[in-house]
Amino acid sequence: MADPHQHHEHHDPIQDNIDSHPLKLAIGVVIGAVAMIVGIYLLVQLAVHAYAGRSQKNDPAMSDAAVKKRIAPVAQVFVDPNAPAAPAAPAAAAPSVASVSVPPPATATPAKGAAAGSGKSTYDTVCQVCHGAGVAGAPKFGDKAAWAPRIKEGVAALHASAIKGKGAMPPKGGNPSLPDADVNAAVDYMVSAAK
Repeated sequence: MADPHQHHEHHDPIQDNIDSHPLKLAIGVVIGAVAMIVGIYLLVQLAVHAYAGRSQKNDPAMSDAAVKKRIAPVAQVFVDPNAPAAPAAPAAAAPSVASVSVPPPATATPAKGAAAGSGKSTYDTVCQVCHGAGVAGAPKFGDKAAWAPRIKEGVAALHASAIKGKGAMPPKGGNPSLPDADVNAAVDYMVSAAK
């Protein structure tokens, strides 16, 4: 039987390698430390240059005018003080679609004879708010695919929808003081851009 107190010598290959080649160990430790220092230095440089390259003081996207433009409301609510009060809706009525209204243009309304030339002007001051971005399903300006089925219904139907309102679009684009001729001219302007 074997003596239980007898030691069997166990050889650890890593320890044997360290004992027989101490210079290799020292070189490995030095190379690892240098690699770690270089890596940390490069990460710091990347962070510093990335931040310095996007300096908020020199970035045009962070100028006061650019920030105000980004956070400006898309539309404004216009309540006509001269409009008759709407009757109270029945309690069981389905919820209505919210509409976007636009204040009347700051410029005076052109005379009836000048209405034909006001299509672009009316579009720019009233219609562009929704039709420029496609708000609430409005067909975007110049989008031939979106306008094609509407154009097939006829320009008279488009004029009537724009004057009376349709879906989420309020009558006259939310500007009740706008003359019918200007609304029709704006519709004609948008249709011509979609053909």
